[in-house]
Amino acid sequence: MQRFPWSSRNSDKQEAEAEPADRPTTAPASRSVGRTPDTPGARAPRRIPRRHGALALALTVLGAAQLVGCSPDSSSTRASQTATEPAHQTPLRTFYQQKLAWTRCGELQCATLTVPMDYAHPHNGKTFTLPVTKSVATDPDRRIGSLVFNPGGPGGSGVATLKSDGAASFGKQARARFDIVGFDPRGVAGSKPALDCTARDDTADQADTADQAGQNENSTDAPQPLYPRTDAERQAALADADRTAARCRARSGEILPHINTLDAASDMDVLRAALGDDELTYLGWSYGTYLGTIYAEQFPQRVRALVLDGALDPSHDWAQQALSSGRAFRKAVDDYADNCAQVAGDSCPADTPDGIRTLIADLFAKTARTPLPIKDSTDRVDQTTLQSAITTSMYTPESQWQDLSEALSAAREGDGTKLAAIANPGADHQDDGGTSGATDAPSGAAASDAPADHSPAATSPRDNSSDILAAVNCIDTPHPKDPQAYWDVLDRAHRESGVYGASNVLTELTCRNWPSGPLKPHRVEADDLPPVLVVGTTGDPATPYENARSLAAQLPGGMLLTHKGLGHTAYGRGNSCVTDAVDGYLVDLKPVRPGATC
Repeated sequence: MQRFPWSSRNSDKQEAEAEPADRPTTAPASRSVGRTPDTPGARAPRRIPRRHGALALALTVLGAAQLVGCSPDSSSTRASQTATEPAHQTPLRTFYQQKLAWTRCGELQCATLTVPMDYAHPHNGKTFTLPVTKSVATDPDRRIGSLVFNPGGPGGSGVATLKSDGAASFGKQARARFDIVGFDPRGVAGSKPALDCTARDDTADQADTADQAGQNENSTDAPQPLYPRTDAERQAALADADRTAARCRARSGEILPHINTLDAASDMDVLRAALGDDELTYLGWSYGTYLGTIYAEQFPQRVRALVLDGALDPSHDWAQQALSSGRAFRKAVDDYADNCAQVAGDSCPADTPDGIRTLIADLFAKTARTPLPIKDSTDRVDQTTLQSAITTSMYTPESQWQDLSEALSAAREGDGTKLAAIANPGADHQDDGGTSGATDAPSGAAASDAPADHSPAATSPRDNSSDILAAVNCIDTPHPKDPQAYWDVLDRAHRESGVYGASNVLTELTCRNWPSGPLKPHRVEADDLPPVLVVGTTGDPATPYENARSLAAQLPGGMLLTHKGLGHTAYGRGNSCVTDAVDGYLVDLKPVRPGATC
């Protein structure tokens, strides 16, 4: 679930009142995360912003300690902890002591950060080089520090986000007082090395890996249904998922075990040190909320402020996440039908909400039998493309529902061209320039933000967001080996949410034969973390609002800001109430009152 926030949306402002909050004056040493879950299940960071969301893209934060003032002896308390921190451990010291060499890249500044590929063996010579970009504070005399962000995903590029005017998503106060810093997490986009699980038309990789997996006898060129019912259909879906996993192992097997959120959070702490900040100020959208949460558990004493917008619940397992996301997307499509006239006006494809629902149902039935033609293309719009276009359009209604409405009207007349453009915005060019189509969008939703060059002379890196999405989801979250476990959840998802739920479960099949990572489903453990701000949108299609409520309750001193509205995530979409509350927290560490609503 990712989020890249570039659209604007205005709504009435309600004051998010401040109340005093206590900040702990001591902090524990770094801890490992989630190795002993207190609840069954695991977290599945997916289908959330883009948006775009994040939004979406998310990480942690850095800055100066201000929240309610530390006690006089807090500096000595911190000094006693330094020996246990990674920065002061000999194997990692050289990474923590590096300084970023900034160069101009257009209106921004760019640099690279080196991190160990394997934190258990940091000096084995294997590293990731991560591109970093910043937009400097507009009021440098009052600069607080750096504001690190993650746009969502997993797989969102912070560098590409900033290079596509992503700084405009931050409030005026935040831009004035912080350098806005984006980076590509390990394996993502401009990272070297970068994950590559994609078949090449000019190679036999796909066939070779399928042979290795022993699955060629089940392959088929026919479109797969969003809800496979027969044994043959399910075997074909399983074979396709196993080929994908085998291709990733063949192309990126060496780095694959290291593409996980625990290591990405450790990279963020190295970045914090390289930026020269004693504490992290961070804003994460969508998947970025999970990244920020894992950072907070490992480095609670290094957090200044943390904003988590469009939350993932780390106590959820893969099935819980797939089921809840399916329900949220189905509700979002109902919200589209109910609110289309208000948002899209005369563009709506039917005169009534029931008329819109009927049209969508008819199109799913039609594309299952006869995919729609696309102008000047031999491709066709099948069920998967239709579902991708619809779910992608739920992220930012204010900028996407009109296009979706026009595309559905054209599809009713037999033309799938506009639907294809929504589902695959980068098909004919590199830069999709939009906020929809997310790496964490369900079932084949469009890829994340367009790639951009990370240094003055570099060319645009390949957008590998779909590869990263699969890798991080699978490695971070334990998955069963037995296919029957997936079919059981698939049937339930279809009963609850139709194609929107079933497609979520199908994406999990790839994880059946994936390497497992160190994280397990767990409730947050970060006892001495300073107050954290969680933002939840009541009509969020990708990260359901109940996730935000749950995460805020798990965080010590967690504060929940509720945005009453539609679409994925809230900050950066033009709501002045949300902007003021988030910027007030980031800049002045101003808490929000319990029950604060925008």
